[in-house]
Amino acid sequence: MSGHKPLSAFLFFALFISFLFVCSPMCAQGRNHANEARGHADAAPRLQSYIISVQQPESATFAGPEDREMWYKSFLSVDAAVEDAGMGERRWVYSYHEALTGFAARLTEEEVTAMKKKEGFLHAYPDSVLHPATTHSPEFIGLHMGSGLWGGGATGGRLGEGVIVGMIDSGITLGHPSFNDEDMPPPPSRWKGSCQPPKFCNKKVIGAKTFIAGSDLEKATPADDDGHGTHTASTAAGSFVKGANVLGNANGTASGVAPRAHLAIYKVCTGGNCQASDILAGIDAAVADGVDVLSISLGGSPGFFIFNDLIAVGAFRAIKKGIFVSCAAGNFGEEDSVINDAPWILTVAAGTMDRSIVASVKLGDGSIFQGQSAFQPTGFTHELLPLVLPGTNLSDDSLAFACQPDFLVGVDIKGKIVLCKGGGDILNVDKGAAVLKAGAAAMILMNAEFQRGTTAASAHVLPASHVSFVDGSKIIDYIRGSNHATASISFEGTKLGSSSPPAPAVASFSSRGGPSMDTHILKPDVLGPGVNVLAAWHSPVGPPSVSPAVSGDAFFNTLSGTSMATPHLSGVVALVKSAHPDWSPAAIRSAIMTTADIRNNHGQRIIFDDSLNEIADVIAIGAGHVNASRVDDPGLLYDLIPTDYISYLCDFGFEDLNLISGLVGEPVNCSTLPRVSRAQLNYPSIAVLLAKKSPMVAVNRTVTNVGEADETYKVEVEVRGGLAVSVVPQILRFSTVKEKQSFTVTFSKPGGATELSFEEGSLRWVSDKHIVRIPMSIIVDLLE
Repeated sequence: MSGHKPLSAFLFFALFISFLFVCSPMCAQGRNHANEARGHADAAPRLQSYIISVQQPESATFAGPEDREMWYKSFLSVDAAVEDAGMGERRWVYSYHEALTGFAARLTEEEVTAMKKKEGFLHAYPDSVLHPATTHSPEFIGLHMGSGLWGGGATGGRLGEGVIVGMIDSGITLGHPSFNDEDMPPPPSRWKGSCQPPKFCNKKVIGAKTFIAGSDLEKATPADDDGHGTHTASTAAGSFVKGANVLGNANGTASGVAPRAHLAIYKVCTGGNCQASDILAGIDAAVADGVDVLSISLGGSPGFFIFNDLIAVGAFRAIKKGIFVSCAAGNFGEEDSVINDAPWILTVAAGTMDRSIVASVKLGDGSIFQGQSAFQPTGFTHELLPLVLPGTNLSDDSLAFACQPDFLVGVDIKGKIVLCKGGGDILNVDKGAAVLKAGAAAMILMNAEFQRGTTAASAHVLPASHVSFVDGSKIIDYIRGSNHATASISFEGTKLGSSSPPAPAVASFSSRGGPSMDTHILKPDVLGPGVNVLAAWHSPVGPPSVSPAVSGDAFFNTLSGTSMATPHLSGVVALVKSAHPDWSPAAIRSAIMTTADIRNNHGQRIIFDDSLNEIADVIAIGAGHVNASRVDDPGLLYDLIPTDYISYLCDFGFEDLNLISGLVGEPVNCSTLPRVSRAQLNYPSIAVLLAKKSPMVAVNRTVTNVGEADETYKVEVEVRGGLAVSVVPQILRFSTVKEKQSFTVTFSKPGGATELSFEEGSLRWVSDKHIVRIPMSIIVDLLE
């Protein structure tokens, strides 16, 4: 390291040695006792984990990671430096080198305040806890062996070969056949990662590391302790496994979307919790190791401002290196609840598939309701059994109604079918375990009102059927209106295709965008399969007496969530990256979005899966449902480079440019960059606000031809709400591949508006061979 050593390393050591003499271990111990003695009247400052972003001086160079870390530690206070040196509580957590210029440490608020005055400090992010947000799904999104990205054509057929998918999740299950390396090529020569310990790796899983702060990293392994990471990894890039099923259902050959891609595993979650500092450490390692795609099925609560979102920070550093990042949109199910919404991230919502594992409920009055369950017992009685709510005079929020175990004690449900309500901080399968322990013969599980219509084919431990809120409410009415309510459950197995409800539909739990979010970027971006996805699992499921249908440790399970949708898109990205290694992350996102479907398998517009038959809007589906059969040949691309995103960030108008510098990892002077409003970002969607001060808005877009050398496109616009939309020019003529052309779209509302409204539409460039579609979102707020 030259230039900077006297400023950082030498100064740090000089100060640190003086600390050793000023406060010996005995002195430090005495100070701790003194703090304890002050008691409740004057509590010791509370330590909290922070991620600190700093700016490296322009004159500084570092000989290696140790040298850089020494400079980082110069930002620590006297107390933090002494204690981290072994004379007190360990303060240092991580050094970051790729995902962030900075470090994570346990600090007091006072120490953070003092640190802000030091030269080079940019931003302090409080650490936070985030949470985890297929035999048929590849086929459902348009992948078929021998055609498209799974075979045939000049670029297809590689199945993701040569691409490395990095999974930021809860680890992986050692020895699962979904991660066998039969016929896999060696890792690409550019791979710099490693496996800790080596036994977790082969030619399929080429890297595996653990980042759980506070654990003994020398003893820790990337073993998956809750199944989430195993499930998502096998969905993205699992190998082919014949005879995969869940308790004998949904039987077939399982595979990931990119079955010949390599996997790199970064365990950052344990017990369902994922610290932001650990996630950032995983991203940091993945970027350094050389992954091509990052799949992150994790996230926090809605409302994270982009500058405080550490996943967004790490993702930006990744895309600067050409790494694609796909993330879950969240499972909050309401408007304005999308997470991971930075424009450099592909934000994935969840939809249903055309597969049901049917368990029908028949009531004593003859009514029939179709539910689902992955446990389909043979020989279960067809006779009507007593049907009860678990208690008397239950209110809708009763804890007994949610089948909380403590509230079932003394309740007479032996030999009966029990109706349980979703929610109540207890997993659905655990509800079944609770009523089984209390002697119930079977369970009907109904959604809570906020869960609406999407049902899960879970591996229950007793005969069960999961029904929608609407159907469950009808069953409640029947129970309360009958002197002797009865029911039976009929297990009808796996049903595929058009006989099932229209698919895809938007899962009722899938987070949606909305007007309170950034009005210049439409999120989520795309819809992927996220309901009852069958993939690898870490342990047996279902009743203990039921043996897995697949021998050995080949356990599978069905899960639902935007967590499950995200690795589908990560796999699609790997396929495209394998076929088009020169395409940027933004170009690949454009190809996915502009070829997505807005119609279901019945040829109708995609609807919400909440039994209301309501057409899904763009804030729920973004560009539509991924269609992997078309992504390889999109015709035109809406491309971006990292500098474009910096101009986007500058448009927020912050006086403190440290916020932007800390996020993007380099000094930013917005005055030297092109003045581009956020609406002008060359995104494959358009989102605008028509306001009193700007009743007419024009946005520009540029497309790159990746279709035929000589191709002509004509524009087609659909919009509702009486909006006027003009496009100039209306015809784009390309003469060469990679030629770029620009166009302007102008929006207005003739005659004004009498109320606030949200309108939507689409813009299509249509040639003889391609349809290139992007969605449009328009908020009309022309009131005084």
